[in-house]
Amino acid sequence: MNRLLASVALVVGAFSPAWAALDVGDRAPQFSAQAALAGQVFTFSLAESLAKGPVVLYFFPLAFSEDCSIEAHEFAEATARFKELGATVVGVSADGIDTLSRFSKQACQSKFAVASDETMQVIKSYDAVWRARPEFANRVSYVIAPNGAVVYSYVSLNPQRHVEKTLGALREWNTAKAAK
Repeated sequence: MNRLLASVALVVGAFSPAWAALDVGDRAPQFSAQAALAGQVFTFSLAESLAKGPVVLYFFPLAFSEDCSIEAHEFAEATARFKELGATVVGVSADGIDTLSRFSKQACQSKFAVASDETMQVIKSYDAVWRARPEFANRVSYVIAPNGAVVYSYVSLNPQRHVEKTLGALREWNTAKAAK
């Protein structure tokens, strides 16, 4: 019986999304990476983006897969709302920069950058490795304040709630900041 329970726990764990290890208040690991915006390749720097305001950093498994394209489309459609809240959006995956260059034009509609992390260094530092498929990033979104602190994290393989959740967290953060 114990062996059966252990086997079930192992199987369930393997197919469950990993929870984000970075808690609210943790320092977001700094990074720079090759990224693409509207098909143009450049070096994205988290530090430079945070100097301009909060950053919504979201990880996704695979460019051009159905769910990742849905999520990118939703972030693209909400770009103006993120900008109104002073935030920059950037997606990160283990895809190569050539693939992400095309993805930035198509799925992201040339509205926000996507960064390549083929070595998975950034993905690992944010505990965004998908346990069931460790060659991919899990679907994890973070909101990072300009001081580098994580103010929100959300993990769900469902691509359709990340935008609403991060927008809500940004609104709350802006309200709390204004109240100080």
